[in-house]
Amino acid sequence: MPTAMKVMIVDDEPAARRTLREFCARETDLLIVGEYGDARAALDAIGATMPDLIFLDMQLGSSNGLALARSLNPDHLPIIVFVTAYDRYAIDAFEVNATDYLLKPFDAERFYKTMVRVRRRWQAGPDSPAPARSETAAGTLADPHPRLLAESNGHLRLLDVADIELTEGDRNYVQLTVGQEVFHARCTLQQAQKALQTQPILRISRSCLINVNHVREVGRTPRGDFIFVLAGGATVTSSEGFRDAVRSYLARFKVGAP
Repeated sequence: MPTAMKVMIVDDEPAARRTLREFCARETDLLIVGEYGDARAALDAIGATMPDLIFLDMQLGSSNGLALARSLNPDHLPIIVFVTAYDRYAIDAFEVNATDYLLKPFDAERFYKTMVRVRRRWQAGPDSPAPARSETAAGTLADPHPRLLAESNGHLRLLDVADIELTEGDRNYVQLTVGQEVFHARCTLQQAQKALQTQPILRISRSCLINVNHVREVGRTPRGDFIFVLAGGATVTSSEGFRDAVRSYLARFKVGAP
């Protein structure tokens, strides 16, 4: 009979711990070995019980889940699933090798998807290699297949930047269009443009970037601005201030262009 995964729940909200406990109780291969509401007690218990899986809240009173995760013994790291009501910590969560990131409130379907990822990680074993990455000249880690973390309807998803057709900015958020799906990420348009630098990105207005690989039609307005129809059906128009830059960019695609 397969060994059950030892599970620890660390969350300072009793209701949140109860929800996780009830979801875990439905899984026959999970064994809860402890529930804790503060980081110090949880850290001591982790060292004593060595759980296989930790559901870890981001906010733990005066402390936080990231600090706790970073203080764990790297030679005996459990599988970590962060649980929080805020999406702004998602990038930090994956930087400490979290397997998933559950946004509160979540339902049974979302918990099931998390457990699919957890079991895949569990079956791979503790010595399974991390995804390959390479060092850039700036000293940061660059994924050879860059992706962006974005949210839709309370679920987080890693998007391949090559699939992103349209990026529209709104202050500290951007809207990312992939086909007929729309996602949101907490960053500025400038930050998004840097993340998309592996793609042929064209800025057509102060708040809009398009991936030229997904342009299917180009039209003109009576004023001379450009209308772009993207592969997923989205239609966007360039602004007057970017008209010349867009015209110059498109000129390179003309037959016989130098």
